[in-house]
Amino acid sequence: MRCVIARFPFELTKGGVLESMKGIKPEPVTGESVTIGRRHYPVKQVGQVITRQDRRDFSAAEVLRAMTQLGFTCRAVPKAAPLGILSPMQHASAMLGTPVTV
Repeated sequence: MRCVIARFPFELTKGGVLESMKGIKPEPVTGESVTIGRRHYPVKQVGQVITRQDRRDFSAAEVLRAMTQLGFTCRAVPKAAPLGILSPMQHASAMLGTPVTV
């Protein structure tokens, strides 16, 4: 499959990506990830290995799009739940054990 990452065309295949990532130890995942084999790799690490470019040269979205088209499972960053900020009165009530309404 032909795809463009960081303004450069690449001819990628699922087998080629599997072969490129063989023996590469996954870094800790803190953002978007790609499942290759049984391992979860950060998107930027996969992009760096398959394109041989610096991670600053391409976006995670470009690599995610290419990996999805090749049939790999991609996961986005989970959205954090918004935290309720308590007023001083609500905070004092919570410390005393009274039910707090937000």
